[in-house]
This record gives sequence, C-alpha cells and structure tokens, in this order.
Amino acid sequence: MSWKREASGLDPEAIHIDDVAPHVCSVYAIDPQAEIHEFHWEEGVPDTVEFVESDVADLPLTDGALDTAFSTMTYHELASDNAVAELARVLRSGGRLVVFDWSADGDGETGTPTDERFGAHDAAEALMAAGFKIFCVDTRTETFALVALAPRGQFRSGLFTER
Repeated sequence: MSWKREASGLDPEAIHIDDVAPHVCSVYAIDPQAEIHEFHWEEGVPDTVEFVESDVADLPLTDGALDTAFSTMTYHELASDNAVAELARVLRSGGRLVVFDWSADGDGETGTPTDERFGAHDAAEALMAAGFKIFCVDTRTETFALVALAPRGQFRSGLFTER
C-alpha cells in the first residue's frame, strides 16, 4: 500500500526532493534563504513541491499540518527550544520527525565542524523535553539518525498550540 501524505523537508539543498515527492501529496521545502529555493526551482522540481522561505522557529503552517518532517544534515542549524516546539506544533499528533545529521562524536574529517554538532542523545533529550517520543536512534562514524513521534493529546494541545 502506498500512502500519500504531507511532508516537510527542512533544507531543500540537503534533501532529495525528487525521491520524496512521488510518495507524498505535497512537500514543503523549507529554508530561510531565498537563493536556495531559486536554485532548486531553476533545476526543476516536481509539481507537488512548494518552497517555503522561513526559519524553522516560525513556520507559516497550521497546527498539525504535517504528517512527517525530516531534516537532513541540518539539525545543528535549527536546534533550539523554539524550533523544536514549532516542529511539535506543525506535526500532527503522533507525526514523525526524522533527523539525519553530523554527530558530535565524529572526528570532523567531513561535514560540519565538530564544535557545531550535536550528539544523537543530546538531540533525543531535546526532543523528549518538548514531548516527542523517541522511536529510534542510531549513530555511525560521522553521523546519527533519529526518528521521533510528535507529542500526542493533552500535552501537545496545552503546550504547543499557543504562539
């Protein structure tokens, strides 16, 4: 069975929009830099992709608008309490947040400098503090992967729907 859902990529430069778009109803490619959107628009993207120029801490999406959000190699750029709370707000109750990023445990030979990175467990703790339930965490030499479920029920509606 193939499900079509709403998804959001938190950095269109780092995600594979063409790989994701056929599997969802729409993709919001979010980046604060207009130049990134222009580059990808000129390269061509599927019709289901909508570029959104925004900081993750202040997304122009309605509460519960997304089934899934994913960040590829950008968590270190958006890791703030406000951004995490905003992700909780725009994800539907139980929606998935998928994060791939450079690990603070890596040696720094590739990717973001190690002093700008977070460890997988640091990212998991920040998400849990915002009410996310951690589904899985995995680390590799230079990177980590994390899947979390958005807050459900009373906790979510009481804490994250206010601006």
